[in-house]
Order: sequence, then structure tokens, then C-alpha cells
Amino acid sequence: MRLEAVVLPNLGTAPDEPIIISHWFAARGAEVWEGDRLVEVLVGPATFDVPAPCSGRLAEIRGFEDDRVWPGMVLGLLAVGDDGPDADAPSSDETGSR
Repeated sequence: MRLEAVVLPNLGTAPDEPIIISHWFAARGAEVWEGDRLVEVLVGPATFDVPAPCSGRLAEIRGFEDDRVWPGMVLGLLAVGDDGPDADAPSSDETGSR
């Protein structure tokens, strides 16, 4: 299992324009799919949804509601399993067959 960072992308804002975390759509430990809305940030009067970069389990939240954040900042970490097609299938040792 590896950890994948959820990074706030560059939103094209001025360096002094505040970006604030508004809402997390998933709780720590929740399973998410690649592209799911994960966290909403406020930029002035607008909102922007940061999507999950891959499918996995939300292992850590590093930025909380009302926190000020900056582009490139890690907002959280996703725990991602093996990428192989049979990653969820039990091995022959686990099933007892040889």
C-alpha cells in the first residue's frame, strides 16, 4: 500500500488572495474514487472542488475547514492499494489452493 498526496492545484490566484478550506466531502477512513469531489476551497466569492487524484481510502486530512491554504500544499493523503488487476483477489496461499 502506498500514500498518494491530495495537492491543492494552482488556481491562478494572486499570491495575496486567500484560499480557504470550506468543506471536506469525505471523512477520514472513507473510500473515494478517482475524480470524486474530495474537498471544497473558497477563493473570494467562488468555490473550487479538489478531486481525488486516484481511488483509495482517505488516510489523513492535513487541512481543516477555515484553514488558509496555498497552491502546492498537501491537503490530505490517500491510501492506495496495489495497482495490479488482481489486487483484491486472495493469493493462492490465502485460499489454501496450490
